[in-house]
Amino acid sequence: MLPSPEMAAAVAAAGGLATALRGLWEEVNEAPAWQDGAFVSLSAAYALVSAVALVQLIRIQVRVPEFGWTTQKVFHLMNFIVNGFRAIVFGFHAHVFLFQTKVYTLVLLDLPGLLFFSTYTLLVLFWAEIYHQAKNLPTDKLRIIYLSVNGVIYVIQICIWIYLGTNDNPLLKPVSKIFISVVSLLAILGFLIYGGRLFFMLRHLPFVSNMKGRRKKLYEVGTVTSICFTCFLIRCIVVAVSSFHPDLSLEVLDHPILDFFYYMLTEILPSALVLFILRKLPPKQVSSLHRPIR
Repeated sequence: MLPSPEMAAAVAAAGGLATALRGLWEEVNEAPAWQDGAFVSLSAAYALVSAVALVQLIRIQVRVPEFGWTTQKVFHLMNFIVNGFRAIVFGFHAHVFLFQTKVYTLVLLDLPGLLFFSTYTLLVLFWAEIYHQAKNLPTDKLRIIYLSVNGVIYVIQICIWIYLGTNDNPLLKPVSKIFISVVSLLAILGFLIYGGRLFFMLRHLPFVSNMKGRRKKLYEVGTVTSICFTCFLIRCIVVAVSSFHPDLSLEVLDHPILDFFYYMLTEILPSALVLFILRKLPPKQVSSLHRPIR
């Protein structure tokens, strides 16, 4: 059956709108003003988050100067480094994205992503230690597992970078992206397992005198788990899809809008929210939850 004139007109109008939107999208992506605006905005946002992490680190050090590098201090230090690194990279975006040897661009864009993984899985380690202590389970191997997993990830990624720098194999670039996606999946599993376990353990604790403190801890663990789960899930999906669709590539200068929303949703907003939620300073008499890293 032939389509009615009204249906044909609607289809034609929809096709024309799609063509116009695609043309506008390409025009925006290729405009130097949009590129500079998006990446400079990212640089400024990362610099702000980095400064907040540094201020919080200084506040903690002033509050408890007698203790060494606690898990809390290391977390804020790593946030300062990761976000500062990103701020510098996007501040010099015009040079970063135009390297003749593309592996340099990949290193400058992917290394902060790995450091972001190490920073936020430090929370998983922290919660795992609390959970194991509460259940009278051994905790001595948790830090070894954390360091080993991170070490293996960095070694594999460095090997991929070296191979990409010495061999012009177009098949390995998608493999590198899929590896980043798998790393994000590991973070998701970590937050689900230990964030979820700690949340439900706190929720089902018998009546305690400090009910307000328990509610605050429930809110903290539940909210941070949800934020981190969401940001790593977005990263996992977007990076995996971009490995098969060049139009969604994050390593090029002419995708400023995609890059802006990707980094805003997967790193800047999650970092800002988590730093806000964990803004509380430790008590002057530091508890075992803020013990120094040995």
